[in-house]
Amino acid sequence: MEIRPTPDRVRETLFNWLQPRIAGARVLDLFAGSGALGLEAVSRGAAHVTFVEQDRRAAAAIEDLARDWQEQAVSVESGDALAWLRRAQAGPFDIVFLDPPYEADLLSSAATELEAGNKLAPDARIYIEHRARQPLAGLPDGWQSIRDGKAGEVGYHLFSINRAT
Repeated sequence: MEIRPTPDRVRETLFNWLQPRIAGARVLDLFAGSGALGLEAVSRGAAHVTFVEQDRRAAAAIEDLARDWQEQAVSVESGDALAWLRRAQAGPFDIVFLDPPYEADLLSSAATELEAGNKLAPDARIYIEHRARQPLAGLPDGWQSIRDGKAGEVGYHLFSINRAT
């Protein structure tokens, strides 16, 4: 498996940012990989976490961990993330972890599908991780960066949703 886990110090920073919002949140860990972000959210009191991971072995590993933890507040979907976003009736999500493989160029498409499918709660937070030397482009209007950082080759951002009422 080619999984690029979120560095520990980045994960710690992210969850410091999200701490007031985790308890009771509905979370989507898209392109879940090892599932570290979603599992951390569950351990901090998220109401439910949906993991979407294309690699069947990685998805099975997440299921095994959830079973070992006797965690019922998770669902694991194995398959293409964009296809899942188009067909799934899940949501709206309060927090989304959006960390596609860097070389796959899926960030803009995934963001568009999240918006088009009404998958986001009105006050959602979206965490994006990407290769730091590449600019973030193609994100929907109304996504406002509220926090960001860089750790080595990793750029990370927390966005809020700003919808006109």
